[in-house]
Amino acid sequence: MGVVYIGDRAVGKTHLALELVNPQGQYVQVSMVGQTYKNLKANLLNSDGTAKQTQNIQYRPLNLQVRLPSGLKEVPVDWIDSPGEIFRRSWQWEHPEEWDSFQEIVRQSEGVLLILPPYREILWPNLEITNFVTQEQWCNGFESWARFFCDDCPKAKHIVICLNKADLINCNLSEESERLAYRPDGSSMNWLQRHNYVVNSYFRLVKSKIALINRSWPGLSVRCFITSIYDRSLLELPWIYLASYLAN
Repeated sequence: MGVVYIGDRAVGKTHLALELVNPQGQYVQVSMVGQTYKNLKANLLNSDGTAKQTQNIQYRPLNLQVRLPSGLKEVPVDWIDSPGEIFRRSWQWEHPEEWDSFQEIVRQSEGVLLILPPYREILWPNLEITNFVTQEQWCNGFESWARFFCDDCPKAKHIVICLNKADLINCNLSEESERLAYRPDGSSMNWLQRHNYVVNSYFRLVKSKIALINRSWPGLSVRCFITSIYDRSLLELPWIYLASYLAN
């Protein structure tokens, strides 16, 4: 199995996937059978540009082609578009077959990419924050994800955790993008250096939980990133990392 792409409710999974399909890529190109960028936008977005609400689990296969120094690499991706309630016990009890099917795919996957939202305390001042969780809620949610990874991802070799909507975080996004940028000549940070920088800058509150996930399965590697649909370099970075290790 390839990579499973999952995330919290209303975190921007749909928009991230759509922008990956955007043909204006640098190192990453994505295709879906029978779909174009324009068609996908029409099918997945409302007229106001918001993502259509998902009522049940939908499986959308993606094929990533990533240009690396060693050549063009392909990564099969299972984009699991799920209701926001899927990780609630009540939903799992009410939909046992769907939950079992989801778990089976995850348990067979070598890579998992998780999308998380930022929390209120790190957003730019004066932003409308009611749609974002508090720092405490975010940490509690991360603990649930940590248990999920430790219990349900036995074959995972690489778990990627992305803090999305980085354009809303109180930071200089262009400077961060330049600092973390992928450069084929090797003149930038390596993957571990990027991970350590992102963890210390944006995931410090859950650093111990990340270490716990890292120790949960033999040979597992956890890497953290920040992403934004408004910065192609940051958007592609986690996929370039996964292609470097899991490509066919």
